[in-house]
Amino acid sequence: MPIYNKLVRDLIPKVIEEKGKTCSIRVLEQGEHLEEIKVKMQEEALEFLEAASPKEAVEELADILELVHTAIQMYDVSYEQLEQIRTQKKSQRGGFSKGIYLIEVKE
Repeated sequence: MPIYNKLVRDLIPKVIEEKGKTCSIRVLEQGEHLEEIKVKMQEEALEFLEAASPKEAVEELADILELVHTAIQMYDVSYEQLEQIRTQKKSQRGGFSKGIYLIEVKE
């Protein structure tokens, strides 16, 4: 029996049971939950990095976005507030759309 010890989507236990299997779960405390969101975000970012097709990449981005939505909810921040912070940072420092790759900075 595989042991996972990781954060999963809310309906995964139901999906497992519908396949005639059983699973053990526990509901994380808020601090633990936030730490596991960070771990899961890294996992999903790696899966995005390793995606072999645009479809797989977009699926991983959707997972990352779901984690972002959960994290901001835990920080009591709305998506609109997050978007405001994003646009403010973009206006001050730019985005990432031009593909600028910094090599070095000399003093």
